[in-house]
Amino acid sequence: MTLQQTAKARVVAIVGRPNVGKSAVFNRIAGRRIAIVHDESGVTRDRLVREVDWEEQRFQLVDTGGVVMLDAEGRKSTIETGIRSQVDAALSDAAVAILVVDVQQGVHPLDEEVARVIRKSGVPCVVAVNKCDQPQHEAGAAEFSRLGFAFFPVAAQHNRGMGDLMEAVLPHLPEAANETAVKPLRVAIVGRPNAGKSSYINRLLRAERVIVSDVAGTTRDSIDVPFTIGSGDQARHYILVDTAGMRNRHSVDNAVERFSLFRAEESVKDADVVVLVLDPELGPTVQDKHIAALIQKNKKGCVLLMNKWDRAEEKGMTQTKTEPVLRQIMPFMNYVPLVFISAKTGYNVRRSIEVIDAVAAQTRVKLPTGMLNRTLVEATRRVVAPSRGGKRLRVYYAVQLGVAPITIRMFVNDPKVATKPYTDFMTRSLRERFGLEGAPVEILYRARSRPEPGTHSAAKKTAAAKVEDAEGEEDFPGELCD
Repeated sequence: MTLQQTAKARVVAIVGRPNVGKSAVFNRIAGRRIAIVHDESGVTRDRLVREVDWEEQRFQLVDTGGVVMLDAEGRKSTIETGIRSQVDAALSDAAVAILVVDVQQGVHPLDEEVARVIRKSGVPCVVAVNKCDQPQHEAGAAEFSRLGFAFFPVAAQHNRGMGDLMEAVLPHLPEAANETAVKPLRVAIVGRPNAGKSSYINRLLRAERVIVSDVAGTTRDSIDVPFTIGSGDQARHYILVDTAGMRNRHSVDNAVERFSLFRAEESVKDADVVVLVLDPELGPTVQDKHIAALIQKNKKGCVLLMNKWDRAEEKGMTQTKTEPVLRQIMPFMNYVPLVFISAKTGYNVRRSIEVIDAVAAQTRVKLPTGMLNRTLVEATRRVVAPSRGGKRLRVYYAVQLGVAPITIRMFVNDPKVATKPYTDFMTRSLRERFGLEGAPVEILYRARSRPEPGTHSAAKKTAAAKVEDAEGEEDFPGELCD
């Protein structure tokens, strides 16, 4: 099995020094607020990538971190070095670059340095002279002609001048290839700060695609990373979403971190499968349980990754002893597969992708209606049904309404009698019969009056035998109970 990163020629890279409005330009071209925009310098660090459409032209748009230092002697931190490498990588992939500058600050020495780097890369470039919020600001745009590229006064926040800018950008894109669109599997990688999320993605890609540092909070935004396994018709396509470390809301003390947390939560909502990365040395913490609850609330397929297992083994930990402890602490996630990995050594990383694929498949399983009903009939015989006000719950039959999540509608005499423990028992019974490892299951109840004796629908139909009538469930009286 070969691993390769998805490469596309129709790429537009946005580059520049910090706080000139690169993310605002990115969001304006993308047509939605994706990158975090804030007055604080250096909010964007990794490459943000989105497929966007502009005037019926489709291309990849890449936002990069602000270049702080470009000379080797001036690099003082892993993060600054990582930002520079991300900018270099973005330019190496790009068909055209947009250099964003700030008209209100004039030409800065770093603007000239970034321009030299772009010229050295050989990538065509246009200059977005940003923050021309008022007509009088446009007069200062001419100063940027000394950078050696065509320049356009714009105000990304107010959508001024963006059309003229893009008219100059689009001709540099190569012809679009006639390819059959394949919807990639969207996999969000979540967890507490420093759990190893970015390291895991880099190990999968076999490249330093996202910045890794011992500093908690290095990843601030949700980073989409295209990823492909195999080639041709057998290729499997993914979007790996690296998210910011999710701290407890009460511990978040600044606007950027609040935005980061919001982005991570949105990434969970948008994902097909969510991978929760855990640290074995700390064990499942209260925050890990909160994140797991968020995944369940959004009804997403899930995989648990116990990362840094190389360190754990050095301390004498074993998988046979660790897993039961984890299951005891997080019993509500017992249906979720657990994989022990080491992003550092590569241990079980390939296995983790196989498990992600399996969970994704389980979330879309269509249960045979007959088997579904027989399973539920058998389950009702194993436990006493709940009762309320002298009325005991009676289950008539069930149908599957949808997938991702697997949604089951059970027709009963009175939905109000159903209890959560009874629903949980029914869910466990379905898992025992069909597996559904890592897949969310939702059971909904709807009232249905029992047919009068002697009518056509009452002719010796047991719950299991009524399955052929399932497609007409909307005609039955009663209301849906969630």
